[in-house]
Amino acid sequence: MKILYYLPSLYAPGGLERIIVFKANYFAEHFPNCEVVVMTSEQRKQPIHFPLSNRVKHIDLDVCIDYPFDQSAVTKALRFPFLYLKFKKKFIRALRAEEPDIVISTIRREINFLPELRDGSYKLAEFHVTKNFYNPVVGRGIYSWINRFKDKLMVAKLRKMDKVIFLTEEEKIFWPDLQNLHVIPNPLVINPQQFSNCEQKQVIAVGRYMPQKGFDLLIDGWAKVVKKHPDWTLKIYGEGMRKQLQNQIDRLGIATQCKLEPTAHNIVKKYLESSIFVLSSRYEGFGMVVAEAMACGVPAVAFACPCGPREIIQDGEDGILVENGNVDQLATSICMLIENKDLRKSMGQKAQLHATRFRIENIANQWKELFNARVEAPDQTKT
Repeated sequence: MKILYYLPSLYAPGGLERIIVFKANYFAEHFPNCEVVVMTSEQRKQPIHFPLSNRVKHIDLDVCIDYPFDQSAVTKALRFPFLYLKFKKKFIRALRAEEPDIVISTIRREINFLPELRDGSYKLAEFHVTKNFYNPVVGRGIYSWINRFKDKLMVAKLRKMDKVIFLTEEEKIFWPDLQNLHVIPNPLVINPQQFSNCEQKQVIAVGRYMPQKGFDLLIDGWAKVVKKHPDWTLKIYGEGMRKQLQNQIDRLGIATQCKLEPTAHNIVKKYLESSIFVLSSRYEGFGMVVAEAMACGVPAVAFACPCGPREIIQDGEDGILVENGNVDQLATSICMLIENKDLRKSMGQKAQLHATRFRIENIANQWKELFNARVEAPDQTKT
């Protein structure tokens, strides 16, 4: 069986790239008689950030639509028709050359034509973000109409795929018009051999410094925690809008107890140095960092945002869920774990145990069942 993934590039240290490479490597190395191809279009001869197994083939179409990233909207609009047509032709040519049994789309521009191709492959779409992030149906007047029109177009495209894979059961609620839905969570890409003892006076958060991650809300909440527990420290690992967050920290006078740290190459070590993990996101596709922290024996306090935390954390048992966006409740829950060491340790132990369901061997078996369904799928006429 030959599996072909498509995503724009592999040079960025992003979550999508990390997960796709991790799964591609595992499938190639652990599934008997399985060939895996990862196809990109905008690699630009950049080094691949997350190493690919030598059993995974990488091909690049070399069609840069988005790069350079600072091009004006007018320039991009003028270039787009020619580049899109070139991308489509090269994509189809590559499919004919590789003849994959299964094509997995990450729902980029290929979704516009992939469902229509009659090449005999079993076509899957992996959805890595929540719907409201992908196309928020908001605004008034013409903007609302445009977004709703785009939403209907997306539904029409996804309906033609053999399966659409979501990361959570919660996400399915947002797509009532789709019947071809399947849920497979992301796998853990870490396999810690040691676990936090939950005794360090340190709280950790991890993610891009972007509004989605809600670190502004976390910092406001942490200012409340510091008033009661000035001997505890919060470390936020990531990159992005550092200046805005640092200004907020300085304005609140908590620079000693709240640190913005650069992205950590060995994030497991940072989890092990911590006793509580906090997810303050306004929304998530899944919330892999919650599962990672739990796998390291660190209990989580998280906003019950869409989507993911409700399906990862067992509230009151291995972590705490709080009302989405409720800063006071977030601070109160963090303080509760700070003040109850036995509860913190007990939740950490249960978190480590419960996180095993996200190990790659368990998730890979779900993918194998889906791939095997391809055998029973009706063949399509090749062109």
